[in-house]
Amino acid sequence: MKDHFEKLTGEEKELLYKAPVLLSVLASCSPTEVHKGQKADAIKLAHLKTFTAMPELLSYYAEVEKEFEQQFEIAIEKYCPCDENQRIEIKKELAKINLVINKLDKQYAEYLHISLERFADHVKKARHSVFQDFIFPIPLEGFTF
Repeated sequence: MKDHFEKLTGEEKELLYKAPVLLSVLASCSPTEVHKGQKADAIKLAHLKTFTAMPELLSYYAEVEKEFEQQFEIAIEKYCPCDENQRIEIKKELAKINLVINKLDKQYAEYLHISLERFADHVKKARHSVFQDFIFPIPLEGFTF
């Protein structure tokens, strides 16, 4: 198996492994609280990604999973409550991560970008109603939630 991270420094690798954590914190924190549903979903998804990600990303998510919960708690302590200044700090970290991703093989970088976008979208949507997302996936005329 090809080591996609062989040209990266230890610090750059650590940044990459923190990407799902930072995306989860950004998606699940508000100025007053951490949304428990989104937090739980982020943790569950980190474990699930180890088995469901594109084959090229399985080893990446296996590494992410090892310390996801612990890193999530550390990030919550650092960035929450998530006011505008904290959001800016998270986005700066994500920008650094993006620069690291751009150092990777082009195809692998594309897979990783897509996967991380899907991860973030999934965590953002965790607060939606089960009825809204699964039972009634298309709007019913005259019926609102």
